[in-house]
Amino acid sequence: MVQHLRIKRTLLGSASSTAHSSDDAATCGSPYWIGKGLTCVCFKPKGNCQPICINLTPLQEERLRRLKRRMKVYFDASKLDHQDALRALWSASFPGHELKGLISDQWKEMGWQGRDPSTDFRGAGFISLENLLFFAKTFSTSFQNLLMKQGRKGVVFEYPFAVAGVNITFMIMQMLDLDAATKPRTFIRTVFLQMLSENEWAFDLLYCVAFVVMDKQWLETNATYMQFNDILKSTRVQLEKELMIDDVLRIEDMPSYRLLS
Repeated sequence: MVQHLRIKRTLLGSASSTAHSSDDAATCGSPYWIGKGLTCVCFKPKGNCQPICINLTPLQEERLRRLKRRMKVYFDASKLDHQDALRALWSASFPGHELKGLISDQWKEMGWQGRDPSTDFRGAGFISLENLLFFAKTFSTSFQNLLMKQGRKGVVFEYPFAVAGVNITFMIMQMLDLDAATKPRTFIRTVFLQMLSENEWAFDLLYCVAFVVMDKQWLETNATYMQFNDILKSTRVQLEKELMIDDVLRIEDMPSYRLLS
């Protein structure tokens, strides 16, 4: 804990010169898998930003390897465990409602683009399904509120829940720079790896926080469907700010974590 806080203070001292703003963000990716105007979002820092290299502990290295292995798993509709995960997501999302099939119009009720949700996992892979399932099981009240759009007065436009979830997974992977080599190159990634050593499920917890932050910003700005990328960018900025707070040593310490229930 003390080492974590010391590292954070060192990083915060240089954050003003290395952190990128929302103006430095660039949108890229493959819009065919997001569909309907949504594209994946990544951010490219400008200027002479110096990489941050800190040696990882054996625990951090092992947990990072596990997480990166999860990220490399593509969704495969022919695998039984992937089929079971889809069924589990349906059961957690609509308890008491029987799923007629893995390819069904019922999936559209959850915010998938078509009858076959497997086609929407191309961008972020199987981990995006795991994230949704973790959210549904760990914070069922928040999950149901967002899925069912409960308590939302005066909202004209809504985002597709499930497709938004896949986008959030992809955004977090980009933010944490998890495709990079083993040693961290950015201060956000360094902070996250400290949190990962505290809790192996830090990525999944951060996903849940990101989802409620995104939803909150969507409502506060009365966003339209075509503004989804802007909301995702501002969500990333908010997450980065909270991760760099001195007293935030775990995902559970983030101020927005309190939005979950």
